[in-house]
Amino acid sequence: MTDQPQPVALVTGPSGAGRSTALRALEDFGFEVIDNLPLSLMPRLLDGRPTDRPLALSIDARNRDFAPEALTATLDQLACHTPKLLYLDCRPDVLLRRFSETRRSHPYSDEGALPDAIDRERTLLEPLKDRADIILDTSDMSPHELRAALTRWFAPTDSPLLHISIDSFSYKRGLPQDLDTVFDVRFLANPHWEPDLRPLDGRNPRVASHVEADPRFPAFFSRVSDLVLSLLPAYLAEGKTHLGIGFGCTGGRHRSVAVAEKLAKTLADAGWQVSIRHREQDKGEAS
Repeated sequence: MTDQPQPVALVTGPSGAGRSTALRALEDFGFEVIDNLPLSLMPRLLDGRPTDRPLALSIDARNRDFAPEALTATLDQLACHTPKLLYLDCRPDVLLRRFSETRRSHPYSDEGALPDAIDRERTLLEPLKDRADIILDTSDMSPHELRAALTRWFAPTDSPLLHISIDSFSYKRGLPQDLDTVFDVRFLANPHWEPDLRPLDGRNPRVASHVEADPRFPAFFSRVSDLVLSLLPAYLAEGKTHLGIGFGCTGGRHRSVAVAEKLAKTLADAGWQVSIRHREQDKGEAS
């Protein structure tokens, strides 16, 4: 074994949960991707000469020597490499719909009806979920949203600085999976009830002015920005490389967008590396 461990990400989850999308994203991030490698070969692969690129290994129940006991033993053998185990989860009803729409064959479809095949595979993978470092529920994610979530964890960075992603979202669609801190801004004045502002979104200056005119806004924003700015150096000192901050409102188009934009500018002006994602902008929701 070499003294320097091989960087590795293990990717798993039920069929139809987005594993192929995740592997393509990791390949774009610079990983050497190996799909469905037999469990017995993983220790030998990683104990050899490290590659120039990090490895992404797919683990799924199609593996010819897959078994919960074998999997647990393999993970124990790989512990010295400190692998990051990514589990892509998905609700059974969504998996059923995805397989029905694409007419793909499920790996266990020859052992019973499709719902039973989905349940069997999820049960087999349960030990992996229990040991996962990262669990992403893709039930309500598009491939683009899954890729954006993976960017936080696996995309290479050329800067040692903490990267901050600020999201706006609709509570009607649930919280994004990859946030560390969330603020609810549904208490602010809602531009949706102004007919001339309703078609616009929070990036429009008129919408932003309407939100900021709420008497409660100045104190709220001042406290949030002061809190975040006071915490960022501590996160950086702890070695954290990504921080996800979210603002949610009813529909994710007006209030959450306006506040996210303002905080992003505040942090960028203070010298922090910031990106913004407005999840609902193309979904026609009201906020």
